[in-house]
Amino acid sequence: MHCVKSERTIEDTIKKSRFIGIVTPCETEGQALQKLRQLAGRYAGASHIAFAYRILTERGIVMRMHDAGEPSGTAGKPIYQHLEGKDLINTMVVVVRYFGGIKLGAGGLTRAYGNSAKNAIAAAELVDHVVYETLRLTLDYKQLPAFEYQLQKLSGRIVEQDFSERIELLVSLPRENVDALRSLL
Repeated sequence: MHCVKSERTIEDTIKKSRFIGIVTPCETEGQALQKLRQLAGRYAGASHIAFAYRILTERGIVMRMHDAGEPSGTAGKPIYQHLEGKDLINTMVVVVRYFGGIKLGAGGLTRAYGNSAKNAIAAAELVDHVVYETLRLTLDYKQLPAFEYQLQKLSGRIVEQDFSERIELLVSLPRENVDALRSLL
């Protein structure tokens, strides 16, 4: 699975209609909905704001798509197909359309929305999706320097630390490295 590193925007004009493709990272459905509200404000005069997203949750992959008033299956579905085809997760693609006065037909709409999504994804930097796990640990003071060195080698980081008689740590690291960290303790 992959995700996008940062938001990217592309623009295209097809038969006088303006299509703006936006790909953006989002970790939760709440973030996706918040971003949609921001885009609705930014593109308030748009005829349609269609979107699709795929988000990994504890229950599995949550996906949503919306045609935004276009004929059923001509906007949200072609956008989603590109998300799924690139195996993108925690990513949303939005296509904003300003109607130019010439009807595109169902096939033309499907191609226009799909191509806008494809071009926005192509403009983005894709990175591997890494699932992180958090662990709560207790260490002696003398163990800390070696532990920090090993944690860094395993791409982990200390999220919280509490110094008392012993050191209480909350660490986050890629799930695939958890067993290696446990074997070091």
